Amino acid sequence: QVQLVESGGGLVQAGGSLRLSCAASGRTFSRYAMGWFRQAPGKEREFVAALSRSGGITYYADSVKGRFTISRDNAKNTVYLQMNSLKVEDTAVYSCAARESITANTRSREYDYWGQGTQVTVSS
Repeated sequence: QVQLVESGGGLVQAGGSLRLSCAASGRTFSRYAMGWFRQAPGKEREFVAALSRSGGITYYADSVKGRFTISRDNAKNTVYLQMNSLKVEDTAVYSCAARESITANTRSREYDYWGQGTQVTVSS
């Protein structure tokens, strides 16, 4: 198994930026495809971004495409989510997830391990 811990959330004004980090421990990080998901109060969890084991293939939700960037550093066992041009509607708890597969996936049910999440609040 792998343990995931998110950090980097906080309060920012609309138009600002944040970089979320997800530190992994346990089995070899490079064996997992990774994803970021978010859940706003009263809403269902939704896909944000994902990347393959190599980090060379990425996927983004239409709502964040062009604003968010997912990346990984296998040497540091960490996956990142750079969030730019933040909007109020981006406010949510952001969670990272690991999948024991070569390929990434946009469906939360396909992921095996989850972090506890980090709060991102965007003010107007």
